Amino acid sequence: MEPFEAAPQELVLTLLGSYLHDRRGQMVWSGGLVALLAELGFSEGAARIALARLARRGLLERVRRGRQVHYALTKRTVDVLAEGDERLAGLGRGRTAGEWTVLWHAIPHDRRLERERLVRRLRFLGFGSVQDATWLAAHDREAQVAELLRELDVTDHAGVLLGRPAASLDVRAFAARAWDLDRLAERYAAFADTFTRPVPENPAAAFALRTRLVHGYRQFLTQDPELPEELVPAPPRRAEAVRLFHDLYPALAPAAQRHFDEVTHA
Repeated sequence: MEPFEAAPQELVLTLLGSYLHDRRGQMVWSGGLVALLAELGFSEGAARIALARLARRGLLERVRRGRQVHYALTKRTVDVLAEGDERLAGLGRGRTAGEWTVLWHAIPHDRRLERERLVRRLRFLGFGSVQDATWLAAHDREAQVAELLRELDVTDHAGVLLGRPAASLDVRAFAARAWDLDRLAERYAAFADTFTRPVPENPAAAFALRTRLVHGYRQFLTQDPELPEELVPAPPRRAEAVRLFHDLYPALAPAAQRHFDEVTHA
């Protein structure tokens, strides 16, 4: 099987978000996670480095039980995954025109960690970069942004405005400065073409397919600005990709979950 076109840290969070029965309390054996990542094309070294880095970033908690190491999700990660679940459920359901959010910041360069975390979270919230330190979302994200700035302790270094595009504005041309809309359409088409195979009965095959499916679909959270369709037409095959995901993801769940549980059982 070809390796994922993704960082192993991202894939670990996809696995734990998709297969943990109890995100707030369940711990997973590190050896099982390493084995699953190996099935998906990553070396043992890359897998263990990814787990260690996630722990250093405060996204995983490392717990030792005897000679074995287990990992659990931190509260911060649980909250981010829950927000992602909500956005995945609504992705492609159609957005009406409303308030847009503009954020700009002047976070000092010596606070690199905060700047990097801000960028990751803004992309996750559907923002695109209009120019350096100026970000745009086609939705009212005031509450989420205010909470994010407080969390990072950078409120004094940022500003937020809400507004609407002017009637004379070519919204698609303007939005194309922040998001690659042509590439987005290609990605939806590729997703729909990739995941049209029959549902496998083999648990390992179902696990691999379901994991690739959800990981690929989650990428649209940072790629698709979900522009109001009365202003900019939706990507041509987005509706097809959305239907495919919501049909295939639950259909693969029983066999894929069995495989995850068996491999991660210490």
